[in-house]
Amino acid sequence: MSHLSERIKDVELRIEQACLRSGRSKEEINVIAVTKYVSTETTLAAVKLGLEHLGENRWQNARDKWEALEGEAEIGSISKPTWHYIGSLQTNKAKDVVGKFTYIHSLDRLSLAQAIDKQAAQLGIIVPCFIQVNVSGEDSKHGLSPDQLYEFVDELTKLSSIKPIGLMTMAPFEAESEETRPVFKALRELRDALHERAQAMNTTNTITELSMGMSNDFEVAIEEGATWIRLGTVLIGKEEE
Repeated sequence: MSHLSERIKDVELRIEQACLRSGRSKEEINVIAVTKYVSTETTLAAVKLGLEHLGENRWQNARDKWEALEGEAEIGSISKPTWHYIGSLQTNKAKDVVGKFTYIHSLDRLSLAQAIDKQAAQLGIIVPCFIQVNVSGEDSKHGLSPDQLYEFVDELTKLSSIKPIGLMTMAPFEAESEETRPVFKALRELRDALHERAQAMNTTNTITELSMGMSNDFEVAIEEGATWIRLGTVLIGKEEE
């Protein structure tokens, strides 16, 4: 627990410093604790230390943690955390995720959007989603290409149980985090272009958030406008199997 507390304090300090460098407020930054490499016990400890947002990339790996923390919240030992689905999502797995994960960060194709929308409609909820954009163009990365974004956003307006709230990207892993800056800058510019387009068309723009930045590069992402950062090893650590 003490090591985890020290990690959290260190990350908070680094966020504050990145905000100072970029003239931003720390309150603008939301931290998602990515728990896929740690146990249920460590995940529970993280919530008890004040981490409110948890991220997982596979339901089969998250199930035990989700069920355990739901139980703890029901008996009042913790505040119920907010779950974020951050991994690539198969269309036929949408039913497992919608209703359990408040946010989905990996919306990247119309068939997935339709599956999420169908399940959300059955549950009577609206799912806030981030559209994943493959800014770097790497073959190993999921996501829309930037030139597909406008058409995709237009298609989402036809679905009533999905609310696109932001854009998400993953930068290439670089030895020097500064080299990721062009990727994060490009995502911010895409977000801003969507806003300008909505204004020109006199339509409502709900895409205001930026989910970008991980353990290796989150400070640069903050400097470039990130509002959600997804932190695993630097914040939670990594436990051996």
